[in-house]
Amino acid sequence: MLPKVILHTEVSVDGRMDWMSDDNFLYYRMIADWKLDAMITGSNTMLVAYPEPDTPEAQAAPPPEKAPGLQRLLVVDSRGRLHCWRQMQQSEWWGEVTLLCSRATPAEYVEAIKRLGVDIIVAGEEQVDLRAALEEAHVRYGIDVVRTDSGGILHGALLRAGLVDEVRVLLNPCLVGGVSPRSLFVAPDLEAKSGLIPLRLLEVKNIEGDFVALRYAVGKEETV
Repeated sequence: MLPKVILHTEVSVDGRMDWMSDDNFLYYRMIADWKLDAMITGSNTMLVAYPEPDTPEAQAAPPPEKAPGLQRLLVVDSRGRLHCWRQMQQSEWWGEVTLLCSRATPAEYVEAIKRLGVDIIVAGEEQVDLRAALEEAHVRYGIDVVRTDSGGILHGALLRAGLVDEVRVLLNPCLVGGVSPRSLFVAPDLEAKSGLIPLRLLEVKNIEGDFVALRYAVGKEETV
């Protein structure tokens, strides 16, 4: 069984995810009452959040104990790019951390992550099979609702795989412009209109000043 996946992000009116205010209070305040079991994110997002690798001293220390009830963090990293796992474990924003990797992920990297006490889900050959990984997360941890908190590449992979149930967007009242693909949905160009992902509007709210919250169901009947 697949958990419900909610894509939640903040974008400018022209769909960009960059150059907006660094004040995320409103964005995170929106999710305070949501019943979430986990958050899934990608290696690019974690590299921005933790640009420096763990120190040897941090790696030698035991992983911190976490309070019950915190969301699990699922991190997609099939290429073994991240070396900040202890920092992720120490964050107060989530509970236990799980690496989602593929069978092509370097074995020495996987073993190093295991030694840090990080749980691991292996799914897929060259890249992470997101469907299989989410199914295993449901079976292993009882995860029923997952929120994405990542960039356009992981969002695109989840959307193209048909894994997103809802899209919730905080519309920031600004225009950014530019030519780089820093939008909420980054994926190869379509070759036919059949690849369009239909959305059904569930809710529109003006929540503060000129900010607008949009909530859509993705190509299916409302599940809430």
